[in-house]
Amino acid sequence: MAKIGFIGTGIMGLPMAQNLQKAGHDIFLSEHHDKAPAALLEGGAVALANPKEVAQEAEFIIIMVPDTPQVEDVLFRVNGVAEGVGQNKIVIDMSSISPSATKQFAEKINATGAQYLDAPVSGGEVGAKAGTLSIMVGGSEESFARALPLFEAMGKNITRVGGNGDGQTAKVANQIIVALNIQAVAEALLFAAKNGADPAKVREALMGGFAGSKILEVHGERMIKGTFDPGFRINLHQKDLNLALTGARELGLNLPNTANAQQVFSTCASLGGSGWDHSALIKGLEHMANFSIRKK
Repeated sequence: MAKIGFIGTGIMGLPMAQNLQKAGHDIFLSEHHDKAPAALLEGGAVALANPKEVAQEAEFIIIMVPDTPQVEDVLFRVNGVAEGVGQNKIVIDMSSISPSATKQFAEKINATGAQYLDAPVSGGEVGAKAGTLSIMVGGSEESFARALPLFEAMGKNITRVGGNGDGQTAKVANQIIVALNIQAVAEALLFAAKNGADPAKVREALMGGFAGSKILEVHGERMIKGTFDPGFRINLHQKDLNLALTGARELGLNLPNTANAQQVFSTCASLGGSGWDHSALIKGLEHMANFSIRKK
């Protein structure tokens, strides 16, 4: 069993940390930002003052925060992780952030003698609670092998993609695919309903064919029922698509459909929907069409 520092116990981080705790690992938490969750403390977790203290106590330091600036802050602030790491320690960033920034962060952490893994996840709150997340890892084979038992406590589909930054690159690619599939399902259901067909029956028919997908199954049902409480918020998906579009500009690529999906998410945000589940992308399309697939 390992000593694990876990920084970032929000919607995703809390159940991930709980699964590590259930697997028998010792958990250390930082209270530099928020009080440690009672659920983890009751399970035996230890609360410390800041990320430096967490890094000093733990063999593995996992970070699960919203975006690139927050990761940088946790790592390099005064009393940050970088001040507490060294030989035989592994820093694992499971947030979804910039691949290029990740490479810079990894270089700095590796220079301390520690090792760095970027290991973003896919599967949402449901996957975090069930311990079935997909985990995309960038870093050395040695550090990946050492961290694998931890990943296995949190996920099922675990892949070392390559070196530092490659895990984040895979996650950005994932978010492109998810966004475009959500938009495809939303446009199909909107088209069907506007034509007078029952969108629920159309979804049922499509599930058995080549158009069938997890997004049609799960998010299609949410669109039909109008249940948009977040599993994954629109503003977080916007952040991920911004990473994709920024990276594309750096690479001289054009990602027209990704840009279009981002615009529809922006329409949702303008309607007050930044905190809606990303399946609510359909509400942006409905607004533009002045038509809803849900009966009033």
